[in-house]
Amino acid sequence: MTANLTAAEPDFELYFLSERAITIQFGDSICKTTFDKLTQLNRLIYERPFIGLETTLMAYTTLTVFYEPFRLLSSELEGKTCLEKLSNYIHTLYQTVPHRTNDDAKLIEIPVCYHRSFGLDLEEVARHAKCSTEQVIAMHTEAIYAVYMIGFLPGFAYLGGMNKQLATPRKPSPRLSVPVGSVGIGGEQTGIYPLTSPGGWQLIGRTPITMFNIEKDQPSLLQPGNKVVFKPIAMEEFHHLASTFP
Repeated sequence: MTANLTAAEPDFELYFLSERAITIQFGDSICKTTFDKLTQLNRLIYERPFIGLETTLMAYTTLTVFYEPFRLLSSELEGKTCLEKLSNYIHTLYQTVPHRTNDDAKLIEIPVCYHRSFGLDLEEVARHAKCSTEQVIAMHTEAIYAVYMIGFLPGFAYLGGMNKQLATPRKPSPRLSVPVGSVGIGGEQTGIYPLTSPGGWQLIGRTPITMFNIEKDQPSLLQPGNKVVFKPIAMEEFHHLASTFP
């Protein structure tokens, strides 16, 4: 069951995901303009929460809203069912979305050592991009990335905005163990492995900072909507920073 939200957004739909969640679909095209709208709407939901709101989950083109159904049904929002109430709520809220770029998003700098002992696939990416390894590092560190979603592993952030020249297919056979902190490229995205795990992304460097700490109130360093820049560091600084993080 779906409900169109606005006539101006014919591909903007809201559908029932479960008895405790609805998903807002922003079309099927991944782009910065769509993601900015999604980010702004997510922010407004927390600024003007409805009774029964539990949490939200952002992805490339979707925003899933989780709620407590009995509290929502008892609210004064217009509608008889949870879907009707949330459809009306989102419809009204969306009219106030500023439709601007996400320029005020939190910017997080991630230090990365691109030494060949960490960047096991740096030369492979350079061959695929038809450039030198130094140019790969330069292109990777000059971009400002957007955190589109968290998935695959706790705290694994999918980052968009990478120079398209660096786009490299995932490895045909994933590694059985990728070290924690490894920075990789998978297709047109880049990301950081927050935990040691299997993985098939092309490894170009490693960060010494902790990306995921279960003991913190907010375990994941990065959140959807954040912006990220990479700062190249030498091996000596890598080991110094690594000694300061738990």
